[in-house]
Amino acid sequence: MHAAYRIPAQGRFFVKGSGPFNSFLHRKELRETPFMDAVVKNFTPRADSTAAPRAQETAKPAYMDKPVTDRPSQEEVEAAVRTLLRWTGDNPDREGLVDTPKRVANAFREMFSGYDQCPAEELGRTFEEVQGYDDMVLVKDIRFHSHCEHHMVPIIGRAHVAYLPDGKVVGLSKIARVVDIFARRLQTQEALTAQIAGVIQDVLNPRGVAVMIEAEHMCMAMRGIRKEGSTTLTTTFTGVFRNQPEEQARFMMMLRNGLAG
Repeated sequence: MHAAYRIPAQGRFFVKGSGPFNSFLHRKELRETPFMDAVVKNFTPRADSTAAPRAQETAKPAYMDKPVTDRPSQEEVEAAVRTLLRWTGDNPDREGLVDTPKRVANAFREMFSGYDQCPAEELGRTFEEVQGYDDMVLVKDIRFHSHCEHHMVPIIGRAHVAYLPDGKVVGLSKIARVVDIFARRLQTQEALTAQIAGVIQDVLNPRGVAVMIEAEHMCMAMRGIRKEGSTTLTTTFTGVFRNQPEEQARFMMMLRNGLAG
């Protein structure tokens, strides 16, 4: 099994094998590895664009709103599915496939329900009575199913989301809902990671956001190169997490063993 680790601040991939460098996300004991060393030592601090006032107030990012959709009718969708069934070489009129177009249309409406939801609205209600708490809030192991926008096959993975509050917090379930809303759209893993971090930063305005996603892509497992079990890991950091490597390292450590460094 191999996994590719992408660190946006450096634009690099780190590849781990199945031997002594097994995924730190699945280990409880603390172990220094070349990967962790790279995370801590190789980051070059960069100015945070969210720290200074924006020079130009442009239109807010598209991910902040519920998308405007132009859906065809149920009948049109079912007809399209029948065409695909014929294209596979099967007979859409045989008993086992007669109701398949309707089932597929209904399944797609559920699997892509994120287009009918606004992630910013989920984060709208916050709480300020937190007794002065201002340390990291981390929600780990948010499991999700998404679909690759290139081949429309599943992406299956877990998201880990943290933020540093600045006077207010949001309900923990809202973080998971934001992950689900973006996941239930056609995606790339890179975009999914950035969208989750971006909407939390823009709506809550915390001191920083950290998002890590580990996922398996069926477009790699079922077709093409057919590398089953290969996983991809992406991260996005904003604010303090982006500018202070020690906060990134603490985030990584908390993912490994659930304890603050």
